[in-house]
Amino acid sequence: MENAKTTTAKNTTNTDSPVSKRAQEALHDSVDAVAGKAAKAEKSVRDTAHRSAESLGETHDKVLKQWNGSQVRRFACENPVATVGIAFTAGMLLTSLLRKR
Repeated sequence: MENAKTTTAKNTTNTDSPVSKRAQEALHDSVDAVAGKAAKAEKSVRDTAHRSAESLGETHDKVLKQWNGSQVRRFACENPVATVGIAFTAGMLLTSLLRKR
């Protein structure tokens, strides 16, 4: 019984009708076109991600260089307790201002 189903399924998918051949060709062309567009989109996304990573790396290096030479960093390293107190006070002040609204 399964053999009959398999044979029937093979016969329906393997017809020599000109209409089905044209439909298959049209579907293959559509799939090929979509695959080509997807490949272009993937390349574009990869290129953009690569450029963004490079730009982010350059910006990180610049900011790190500025931070290492800044007076704020020097003050924070020389006075860690005062730095924590300033940060705590600023946080409390900001919290109290935002709660009143």
